[in-house]
Amino acid sequence: MYVHPAFKVDSAEALAMLRDRAFGLLVVTTPNGPVGVHLPFLVDERDDGRLRVDLHVARANALHSHIGQGAKVMLACSGPDAYISPDWYGVPNQVPTWTYTSVHLAGTARMMPESGLLAHVDRLSAYFEGQLLPKKPWTSGKMDETRRAAMLKAIVGIEIEVTRLVGKAKLSQNKDVRDIQSAGEALNAKGERVIGDAMLACAEAKAAQ
Repeated sequence: MYVHPAFKVDSAEALAMLRDRAFGLLVVTTPNGPVGVHLPFLVDERDDGRLRVDLHVARANALHSHIGQGAKVMLACSGPDAYISPDWYGVPNQVPTWTYTSVHLAGTARMMPESGLLAHVDRLSAYFEGQLLPKKPWTSGKMDETRRAAMLKAIVGIEIEVTRLVGKAKLSQNKDVRDIQSAGEALNAKGERVIGDAMLACAEAKAAQ
């Protein structure tokens, strides 16, 4: 992913963006061209600083047949995004653009042992169920054993050893503070509060420099 120096984020922020979104597009190269699938995932940071991503696909999805024990893959994770009108900057001679956040990672994928599938599903569901509190979390223990076993047979787990991580936050950092604020305020007025607040935070950080 091309990243203008003004929009680059450090690895810690990129990792935080990955964990916050935890949903992306996995792309695998095959003899017939690239194949992709959208899916949730978990990121683990090991004691030595290396990253691993765990995810799964439906067994009916032929993508997993191209993984083997060493496929090179890319995972693209997109955050909030929105169109920016030149009028919002409040200064002349501007052009339309798009504001967004994104993280791309590259790595080597291998099949997850079937013995690890249940633990993977439990960790994945626990992560997202934790965002629904005070709702009592769903667990796989609520399923009868036969149904749970059938569910696990219907998926294939994949582990990715991350070799490259690149994060990008294109929030008009190359503009003046007031211009960034104006665009952020316009987005909030339009109801695009997540990306609008991100731009306002960017303006605040730039003003403090």
